[in-house]
Amino acid sequence: MKSSKYEIDMCNGSIMDKLISFSLPLMLTSILQLMFNAVDIIVVGHFTGSQALAAVGSTTALINIFTNLFIGLSLGANVLAARYFAVRHDREMSEAVHTAIALALVSGVAMVFVGLAASRFALELMDTPGDVIEQATVYLRIYFMGMPFFMLYNYGAAILRAVGDTKRPLLFLAFAGMANVILDLLLVIVVPLGVAGVAIGTVASQFVSSILVLRCLYRSEGSYQLRFSKLKIRWVYLKRIFQVGIPAGIQSTVINFSNAMLQSSVNSFGSTAMAGYTAANNILGFLYAAVNAVTQACMSFTSQNYSVGKPKRMDRVLADCAVLSVGVSLLIGVGAWVFGSQVLRIYTTDGEVIQCGLEILSITTVPYFLCGIMDLLPGALRGMGHSAVPMVLSIIGTVGVRILWIYGFFPQYRSLYFLFISYPGSWIATIIMQAVCFWFVRKKCHRQLQDHTVSPSY
Repeated sequence: MKSSKYEIDMCNGSIMDKLISFSLPLMLTSILQLMFNAVDIIVVGHFTGSQALAAVGSTTALINIFTNLFIGLSLGANVLAARYFAVRHDREMSEAVHTAIALALVSGVAMVFVGLAASRFALELMDTPGDVIEQATVYLRIYFMGMPFFMLYNYGAAILRAVGDTKRPLLFLAFAGMANVILDLLLVIVVPLGVAGVAIGTVASQFVSSILVLRCLYRSEGSYQLRFSKLKIRWVYLKRIFQVGIPAGIQSTVINFSNAMLQSSVNSFGSTAMAGYTAANNILGFLYAAVNAVTQACMSFTSQNYSVGKPKRMDRVLADCAVLSVGVSLLIGVGAWVFGSQVLRIYTTDGEVIQCGLEILSITTVPYFLCGIMDLLPGALRGMGHSAVPMVLSIIGTVGVRILWIYGFFPQYRSLYFLFISYPGSWIATIIMQAVCFWFVRKKCHRQLQDHTVSPSY
């Protein structure tokens, strides 16, 4: 089945070694991205001050709200492409690829206009302090200018992941990240542009990564080769992308909306707490990158094995992914907790900011393996083509618990530690509901596969 050294045969042979081979480059890609983002934060924190640090940090939740619907759609493209690739439907694979890239371009351009128009208003809705909001607005507007490049890279990388190629996106991001670091140092230290310089560096790096991934698809051989003359949104493939992608995107968007509400609560403590949250949240990002890489592996492996009718292998994929996710998250989470003070000093030398960051890390890092399990089950369900129900359950469990906590309990016990208890609480509630859902969907899918009622094309 494998025709390229970059591809992985997900449907035959051993599983754990292939999961590691798939997820490790993806994990490193995400971690590398976060490291470059951390450079943004470190450079701003050390050379511009805590207000600028808070300004950059205050935009994270908003960026995620604006972009996650379209990132969810890239998951739909990944699932669809993986299925076509598994059963060697070359024409459908090609048309799905060109539909996905066209969608990425259109959505990216749309996000430029949304970001420019709504940035200031959205920051005001989040009660961003007056000493931060001007810099935050500048950062956000420049950042959104790079949305077409951001979307093209993510959709292109999703197509490569569908065939098992997670190594080349890692290399592309490494080149882009180096450009980001160089520009950060140049535009913040040498040319003192502050948060604007950091934003420009980010946009430039997104441009580099998008060019590299498009070049890779263009030069590829076989069904996922890209030809710009063939770019066209075909409704039949767009509909199938939407079936998986829209629920996944809505889920991420709504969860990030709850994070935005959490950001508003943090904002009420002032710019010092905001800066501490910015640093701590960046560290938590490394944890999420690790567990999400395993979820991506689970989704791709499940999708291909579902397409070729191998239910027992699907079960083994999920079990191995659970072991991998828990192991990785505990390793990084315990490390982040034990060495939290030292790690936070990389971001800032302000003692009060470090203390705020430690307060947040103390309740979120060690139990982060729960977030991994919470993320894994919907990933397996999406691989089987079921995305709507896990979306609803994730929203109820994660968002519902956090809203209840923020507005019901937090006003009586105002502290960062108490506020962030909502994280593990929401993870546990969501896992329970997702596990019940998964059990019933699994039984249904196994029955369908045994009866040969699943269409191999989707």
